[in-house]
Amino acid sequence: MDFKIISALLGIIMLAMSFIAIYHKKMIVAVIATGAVGLFASIMYLFLAAPDVAMTEAAIGSGLSTIIFFYVLNRIRSNDKEGRESDEIDEVIK
Repeated sequence: MDFKIISALLGIIMLAMSFIAIYHKKMIVAVIATGAVGLFASIMYLFLAAPDVAMTEAAIGSGLSTIIFFYVLNRIRSNDKEGRESDEIDEVIK
């Protein structure tokens, strides 16, 4: 396939995933869409002959960031179940 077609297709997919990440109601879907944007960006960097940037984007942009987002969501939910969220927010505001 032609490089322009592939890059346009990847760009459209990245835009669609970014809109999903911004406007979706469920946080888990938004985090997965954010990781997908990083993954498609790394494929784009690979087509642009920058394999070092592609590997970094795949590892950090889609891998590590997604794991950190899920970890934080898990911590927020566990704090919310224990009812400690309001106490921590009050401490931060003071």
